[in-house]
Amino acid sequence: MLSIPAACWLCQMPLILAHHGCCSLCLRHLPQLPTCCPRCGLPAATSRQECGRCLLHPPAWQHMVAVSDWQPPIRDLVKRLKFFRATALSSLLARLMLLSWLSARREHRLRRPDLLLTVPLQKKRAWKRGYHQMESITRSLAHWLGCRYVPAGLKPVRQTAVQHNLTARARRRNLRGAFRVDIDVRGEHIALMDDVVTTGSTAGEMSRILLAAGAASVQVWCLCRTL
Repeated sequence: MLSIPAACWLCQMPLILAHHGCCSLCLRHLPQLPTCCPRCGLPAATSRQECGRCLLHPPAWQHMVAVSDWQPPIRDLVKRLKFFRATALSSLLARLMLLSWLSARREHRLRRPDLLLTVPLQKKRAWKRGYHQMESITRSLAHWLGCRYVPAGLKPVRQTAVQHNLTARARRRNLRGAFRVDIDVRGEHIALMDDVVTTGSTAGEMSRILLAAGAASVQVWCLCRTL
C-alpha cells in the first residue's frame, strides 16, 4: 500500500520528514519577533538587558521565551489546536518552541529547566474542550530536553471568570488565590508552559505561587506573546 506523504501545515507542499510539520522554506520565512525585553517579552530598545518597565515593576518570572507575536501564521495554528482539535499540530508547535528556547538559551545563557509545568485548565473548560492543548507539546519538550513534566503539578482551586473579557487589573484580581502547587518544587528551576500570554496576569500568578513554594526560578515559555 502506498503511503500518502505528509504536507507542510503552512504551504501544503510534501515533507520529507513528516514529523517536522513545516518545510525549511516556511520555517525560514516565519515572522520574526521585534527586539524584546528578555524578562517581560515586550518590545524594548535592547534584548540584552531588562527594560525600564521591568526595572520598576518586575514580573514574578525571570525570563520569557515566545515563538511569535499574536499574528499569522502561528496565531492561526494555535487557534486550530485550541478550538478545533487539530492535535496533529502539537509536534510542529513543540518543535518551534524548542527552536525558540535554544535561540534564547544561546543569547542569554539560560539554564535548562529541571521541571516543565503547564498552566492548568479549569475543570469545566477542560471537560468542555476534552483535552489540554499544551500537554502534548510539553511532553515532547520534556522528552527532548531531558526534563521532568508533571501534568497536574498546578491545580485550580476555584472557578474563575474568562480572562479575555477582563481588564488587566480585573485579571489579576480574578486569579488571586485561584491555583495551588500540588508537588514539591523546592529548589527546582521551572519552565511554565502556556499557549498565549497577553497581559501576563496568569503567568505572573503561577510564577508567584511557584516561587512562594520554594522554586529556584521560573521561565515562561509561550507560543504567542501579545505585543
